[in-house]
Amino acid sequence: MFLKVLTVAGLATFEIYAAIPAGFAFGLSPWTIFFASVTGGLVGVFVATFLGDRIKKFIYKNKPQKESTNKHPVLHKIWNKYGIIGLGFFGTMSVGAPVSIAVGTGLNANLKKLLIWCCIGVMCRCVLFTLIGFYGLKLF
Repeated sequence: MFLKVLTVAGLATFEIYAAIPAGFAFGLSPWTIFFASVTGGLVGVFVATFLGDRIKKFIYKNKPQKESTNKHPVLHKIWNKYGIIGLGFFGTMSVGAPVSIAVGTGLNANLKKLLIWCCIGVMCRCVLFTLIGFYGLKLF
């Protein structure tokens, strides 16, 4: 059982979409799946935040700072409209927390605020998909 829970948590570190169905396939209880996927998802958020900041500092260590050019006007328009909450919460719900954090790092977002909203997004996503999986299996 420990390896099954560890597998669900490990999968949730990278992609919650794979972790929750795997937990149901292993025959784990919904509460176990929920807590393992939340734990793994939050670990993924913290690791991505930590590594994203380190990688950005490493890349830009020796490069001179250039003036910002508006290469992607649509991306900046969306960023200005939805901001950190949109990226952290809705980005986590749609594409995942590591991708949202990578985009936020590229846009020079405040990583502490982005971390908070990604954590909230991970928790909501785990609740939502665990409930969908639980009640979806009740239909069969």
